[in-house]
Amino acid sequence: MSGMDVQRVDVVEVGPRDGLQNEDVVLDSSAKVAYIEALIAAGLRRIEAVSFVHPGRVPQMADAEAVMAAVPRPPGVRYGGLVVNRRGLDRALAAGVDEVNVIVVATETFCQRNQGTTIEEAISSFAGIAGAAKAAGLAVTLTVGAAFGCPFEGEVPPARVVGIVRRCVGAGADEVALADTIGVGVPRDVRVLTEAVREVTPIPLRFHFHNTRNTGYANALTAVEVGAAALDASSGGIGGCPFAPAATGNIATEDLAYALRRTGVQTGIALNRVLAAADYVGERLGHPGPALLSRAGDFPRS
Repeated sequence: MSGMDVQRVDVVEVGPRDGLQNEDVVLDSSAKVAYIEALIAAGLRRIEAVSFVHPGRVPQMADAEAVMAAVPRPPGVRYGGLVVNRRGLDRALAAGVDEVNVIVVATETFCQRNQGTTIEEAISSFAGIAGAAKAAGLAVTLTVGAAFGCPFEGEVPPARVVGIVRRCVGAGADEVALADTIGVGVPRDVRVLTEAVREVTPIPLRFHFHNTRNTGYANALTAVEVGAAALDASSGGIGGCPFAPAATGNIATEDLAYALRRTGVQTGIALNRVLAAADYVGERLGHPGPALLSRAGDFPRS
């Protein structure tokens, strides 16, 4: 499928979760809610708002319940929460998220550091979480972390990713997200991994790219060409993984939306309003994100 064949791609805004979790400054709940409100005003309709992990491991996400209790609930907006175990799912259900994102990391070393489990244990945990979440009416995303490479073990064989996907789809995943957690992938890797995963499942594919080595946007556009249904992005390009060395920012929502619009792909995002949301959060974090659109401006200028 070529980029011209794709009419629309969902952009999943992960700034409130993946963006903020790697920042030294911990925003209060009211600032997080205002940030989410600004993202909704920009046209984002899938927002990964919170993470239900132990506050000792990710203190930036300790107020997940307070945030979810205060966010607006306009029609068409879906809030996601990251969960890594059944306790996290119980919190997510009580908080009223619309979908859960469950991570299984593709290497043993990173899985132990990220979740404190083996891959086998993470897959087993996924099955229990997915069954309970679907019984409660929530959509379930499987994210395969470090699918394109691991900071501790290096190259990750596509066959290992495929094996995780096959088992988790069988356990109830509604969507598969392939995550380049440390930003090592290139477009060829996107094509190879997508082709391999498509051998075992037709369900919607989502991609999570970091721009660590300046390949994130090329990878995102390649993902659209090979049929991505959704792409993760973070306004301002903030974020990273606290458990992976040098896992710098996510691809930026505004830079991605610009590239997609110029490619003829619809996202429903208002660039000027995303820039306002990025400015808001950057001011409160005390620094701008690495996104570039705010520096150069839109084209053509209105």
